[in-house]
Amino acid sequence: MAAQGIRKRHARSCRSATGGRCSCRPSWEAFVYLKREGTKVRRTFPTEAAAKAWRADAQSAATRGRLRAPTTLTVRQAADELLTGMRDGSIPTRSGGRYKPAAVRGYERSLRLRVLPELGAARLSDITRADVQELADRLTAAGLSASTVQNTLDPLRVIFRRAIRRDVVAVDPTKGLELRRPTGRRDRIASPAEAVSLLDALSDEDRALWASALYAGLRRGELRALRWRDVDLVAKSLRVERGWDDEEGEQDGKSRAAQRTVPIIGRLAPILVAHKLATGRDGDDLVFGVTSSEPFQPSNVRRRALTAWKLVDPIGLHEARHTFASLMIAAGVNAKALSTIMGHATIAITFDVYGHLMPGGEEEARSRIDVYLAQLDGGPRLRAVGPSEVASLAP
Repeated sequence: MAAQGIRKRHARSCRSATGGRCSCRPSWEAFVYLKREGTKVRRTFPTEAAAKAWRADAQSAATRGRLRAPTTLTVRQAADELLTGMRDGSIPTRSGGRYKPAAVRGYERSLRLRVLPELGAARLSDITRADVQELADRLTAAGLSASTVQNTLDPLRVIFRRAIRRDVVAVDPTKGLELRRPTGRRDRIASPAEAVSLLDALSDEDRALWASALYAGLRRGELRALRWRDVDLVAKSLRVERGWDDEEGEQDGKSRAAQRTVPIIGRLAPILVAHKLATGRDGDDLVFGVTSSEPFQPSNVRRRALTAWKLVDPIGLHEARHTFASLMIAAGVNAKALSTIMGHATIAITFDVYGHLMPGGEEEARSRIDVYLAQLDGGPRLRAVGPSEVASLAP
């Protein structure tokens, strides 16, 4: 006799249906009743032992509220809902803002090219961690970088995070995956002397643009959208309010933190003054536009710079932004101020991106603390212990 919640299932043609001896290879169906949903979750297995094992696990999961009835919603349908909500603003980012057009395009591309061909037809409730892990492994085997694999899984993570919150599924199969960590290459960072050489080699037309990347750390889209009304040469500060998307045009900053005030340092101020006098622009005019209302084309700016830098190691606009961060770190700017000036959403991002540039070795930490305490005390109160005495203490 089968255990409670488990029943033996025979084929329709089996003689047992008419009272005869079983003539098929029966399967075993196990089920768990979900009181909250008023329905049963059923699974079929080839053996009774497998059915019993699943039912025991499922019963425990149901008690903890981690079991849901199968949903009819497929990955493709959930992806369509996600992209639609991202575009119209009904699905916000984790910080509550709207997804930027570039982010929506990136999600759509990842889903269309890599996720939906593999998992699109499957129901959300049928996707397991093994399915997602297998997808990641195939992408890695195909030669995709660790960053590309991570980015491919990002929209899938959002889909299941929303499904969890709406009680569509009880388990997130995108968690606990074994993925390679993006090693990435260290972006080139120019030294202070190199920054001067890079700017000196440029034409007057482009010098202020690259100087604002090297000495103010603005992103490419922020440089394209910067207007003279945002620049206060008297107060020596500029206000970053907007970015420029290749397809959508002018838009709000990348995040709330991206809208920020950036100090105009001494090396940048005279370059901006000269640029303003040369262009004769003001007010709503774009600072670095091809015209007062048309932003510069990054490809053209890059091409002119590479021509000018034949004798100088070239740099990119994003690498110039990293250079500015490295200069602030070298100057002793604290991590919180650095995070604010760079427009990072959290200080954790600042540490992730620039932590390798920050001081913090044990020897330096010990030295800094010793100097600090010695200054407070008016000098060390205890006799210094020499290396030979330290060695004599070793066991």
